[in-house]
Amino acid sequence: MSIPGIMLLRQNFLIILVFFGMVLSGLLYLNNNQNSCNQQKIERVVIELKWRQKTFGLRSLPGLLYNQPSVLVGRTDVASVTPWSAPIIWEGTFDPILIDSIYKQQNLTIATTVFALGKYTRFVKDFLESAEQHYFVGFRVHYYLFTDQPESVPEVKMGENRSLTVRKVQSFKRWQDISMSRMEQLEKLIENELASEADYIFCLDIDTKFYGRWGVESLGRLVGVIHPWLFDAPRDRFTYERRPESQAYIPADEGDYYYAGAAFGGSLEDVHHLTKTCREKLHIDAANSIEAVWQEESHLNKYFLLNKPSKLLSPEYMWRDINESAAQIKVIRFSNVAKNYAEVRPNP
Repeated sequence: MSIPGIMLLRQNFLIILVFFGMVLSGLLYLNNNQNSCNQQKIERVVIELKWRQKTFGLRSLPGLLYNQPSVLVGRTDVASVTPWSAPIIWEGTFDPILIDSIYKQQNLTIATTVFALGKYTRFVKDFLESAEQHYFVGFRVHYYLFTDQPESVPEVKMGENRSLTVRKVQSFKRWQDISMSRMEQLEKLIENELASEADYIFCLDIDTKFYGRWGVESLGRLVGVIHPWLFDAPRDRFTYERRPESQAYIPADEGDYYYAGAAFGGSLEDVHHLTKTCREKLHIDAANSIEAVWQEESHLNKYFLLNKPSKLLSPEYMWRDINESAAQIKVIRFSNVAKNYAEVRPNP
């Protein structure tokens, strides 16, 4: 090749190198500029989040980020809705951060009642200490403890916006009478005190302990908890009251679920109607010398049969023993405490 040809080829090669160099520089510039813009966006979002967190609280943000809900993906091993379209709450059926952010804006107070009579005062400390760790954390809670031994109630440190009121009640010689008296006490408490002091109420057994979150996902107009021993049993095995003479009577071919008497709740209006109705039915039975097989729990189940709960809590919210397991139970939130009933109860 002649010298002029070689010079021309070299010149073209240099032009090509310069061209590709300019393209590469442009790409780097655009990439850096895009990164800079993205970084600026991130910084603006962080500043906005910090401002909103300071002003409103992070969990009440209207623009809170969370995974997109799906109508196709979810729990498939359990039912998450009743035949009357009430939700059944299981682990994996709600987003705790999202649902907290919704309810935080409502400035709620949850009244919570427990009864500790006789030797049951021994369960108070664990109940309250575990509740302070797991029960409606970040919300206002007012515990009402009914006991015949106020002097035996231990001191438990309450968190911010949490309080405990101790009420003295009479002693009973039979645990069945203790059980049956609760509906009347709850009815009076709602009537006389709670109308202007609380938005919701839960009524729980004291011989229990919290092990996981129990939060605002449990709130509803009328809330029942599916019994841990019978959640997978057919209705003819439910321990309903089967004597037609009782106001709690449910025939063998009727019934939806078997509900635990150890935990129920809802709005003040709905729980007041529940407790008033059950108290009246208990008195009618007593006047006819009838005691339902499981006292107030039998009447609670009859009430829920006729007045369907608006929300059901799975057995996660009232498990039978922390040491027992079932495939459907992914989280144990609240459970009975192992105990010798013959030792703690005043009678067999």
